[in-house]
Amino acid sequence: MTIKVLVVDDSALVRSLLAEIIRDAPDMTLVGAAPDAYVARDMVKEFSPDVITLDIEMPRMDGLAFLEKLMNARPTPVIMISTLTEAGAETTLRALELGAVDFIPKPKLGIASGIREYAELIVEKIRTAAGVRVKAQVKKIPPEIAASQKPPASGRLQSTEKIIAIGASTGGTEAIKELLMQLPAAVPGIVMTQHMPAGFTRTYAERLNKMTRLYVAEAKGGERILPGHAFLAPGGHHLIVVRSGADYLVKLSDAEPLHRHRPAVDVMMESVALAGGKNVLGVLLTGMGKDGAKGMLDIRNHGGYTFAQDEASCVVYGMPKEAVLCGGVDQVVELDKMGAAMLEKIKTMGSGNRL
Repeated sequence: MTIKVLVVDDSALVRSLLAEIIRDAPDMTLVGAAPDAYVARDMVKEFSPDVITLDIEMPRMDGLAFLEKLMNARPTPVIMISTLTEAGAETTLRALELGAVDFIPKPKLGIASGIREYAELIVEKIRTAAGVRVKAQVKKIPPEIAASQKPPASGRLQSTEKIIAIGASTGGTEAIKELLMQLPAAVPGIVMTQHMPAGFTRTYAERLNKMTRLYVAEAKGGERILPGHAFLAPGGHHLIVVRSGADYLVKLSDAEPLHRHRPAVDVMMESVALAGGKNVLGVLLTGMGKDGAKGMLDIRNHGGYTFAQDEASCVVYGMPKEAVLCGGVDQVVELDKMGAAMLEKIKTMGSGNRL
């Protein structure tokens, strides 16, 4: 089946570059290239595209406003074209909350060479988006959690032997948020890898910190992993966990990308398995590809326990499926029940304190 793609961008250069990439893909056809949301609206009605690439910054009506109207009137898989800036990251995360499937970073400089460099990734993301079932709903931003309801950012806290490792990719920004919102402040320490470029992870961690009971931060390296604390792998660096005496510590690595990703879920999970053994709880959420499957198996082989998100609640049932197929999953759970399942399992895991 040929995938019908509509490009929406106010830049003639970007429209031309994306059109060229789409036309070169044998299973895709470009049904239109719109310079603004009003032209795009008419093209959506005329051509019923399977996937839309949507620029955030446009005249007359910005990408977020168009996306919200689209998701209410005619839900369609959308890939956002986002600038690599702090403001661009914030807006992109809001777009994902509104129902966008994924995003493609647009470089601030060297746009032509940058987008051509992303050609293979763009095609892969369009193919993935074409298979996503988009629901007609607009997600509201949850209220911020007061600082008084969170554990301190640092201090003399008792830490348990237990540690949680969470991995995700496409659809994962919302899935991780929904999962963390289910967890209490006293949950064991968490490390997370979400496939995101540098510049986006800090903004994402700050949003999670405001919306959950946990202290959430982009990892800098050297942090002690304490209960109620969650550290997100920074874009461009692998996050690894090491044992230092009685503690688990975060370290960052600039090793080569794995599965084309840095950070990679497998790198994080393999290190957690070695450091924590039977005290590790591994969680693999929605995502494209197979990153995390081997890491989940490593956690199981070292005596830990693993959960995978079920197909029905995944945006893309890729990574969890691969983990199930390779024997790396103990339990498959719906996203809205994942937190409760994790907390129940934690009660039965080996207890102990590290002082």
